[in-house]
Amino acid sequence: MSHADERYYVPHDSHWPIVGSIGLLFLMVGVSTWLNGADLGFWVMMGGVAVIVTMMIGWFGAVIGESQGGLYNAQVDKSFRMGMFWFIFSEVMFFCAFFGALFYARNMSIPWLGGESNNFFTNLLLWNGYESAWPTNGPGEVGGDFETMGPFGLPLINTAILLTSSVTVTIAHHALIAGQRKILSTFLALTFLLGFIFVYLQAVEYIHAYQDLNLKLTSGIYGSTFFMLTGFHGMHVTIGAIMLFIIWLRVVKGHFTPQSHFGFEAVAWYWHFVDVVWVGLYVFVYWM
Repeated sequence: MSHADERYYVPHDSHWPIVGSIGLLFLMVGVSTWLNGADLGFWVMMGGVAVIVTMMIGWFGAVIGESQGGLYNAQVDKSFRMGMFWFIFSEVMFFCAFFGALFYARNMSIPWLGGESNNFFTNLLLWNGYESAWPTNGPGEVGGDFETMGPFGLPLINTAILLTSSVTVTIAHHALIAGQRKILSTFLALTFLLGFIFVYLQAVEYIHAYQDLNLKLTSGIYGSTFFMLTGFHGMHVTIGAIMLFIIWLRVVKGHFTPQSHFGFEAVAWYWHFVDVVWVGLYVFVYWM
């Protein structure tokens, strides 16, 4: 091991962490006040979003510059990989919490409210006449009658789109390792385009749910879990597609080599994670 490989690069003082903290503060205050009826809260929230976006552009730009400048070695690369692993693990736990909420509502709360599992008096005294059947908008039919979103149509098309995008990003990865830059650029572009198409079709699905099915966020526990799971996943797809687009721009500029391309790998890992979550979501939310 050379002396250069033994050194661990430590960046100079950076103002980006404090900028990001300020952005998160404005975002949190803005969202909370906006949800509580303050019109100013929306603009505070948008200000926080602008600060966070600025921070991300500046901070990631600095990291890209350091990487292209040859300041990173194998030890730094290992740290990046460990960091990305724990980040994806935290995202797995994030979605596990939401899937757990869905499981709790369907398999525990609804039977309990319906008087099952030796809780007859709960149903008799609190929600007399409530039938423990899924889907439900809760006792008292919160939000009115609605129709569920079936597994066919747009959800099935979106499933095919995401699974295809997982294949295209894998082809792009193998092309990068093999030094085939044209194939890399083409299939990477296909991947982020498929991601944006997915987001567009999900928006169409939401419009259909609100206008034609009366399925809204206020449609009891079914509506809240449906939009919570699909909405947060859609947000992750949007972020992933933007990251893939940035990686594509870097590929066009000649960044990455077959031996050094962790930036590409990190985004590919994230994209595969998003695809796996969708498969579980499609089964448990649309089918069951």
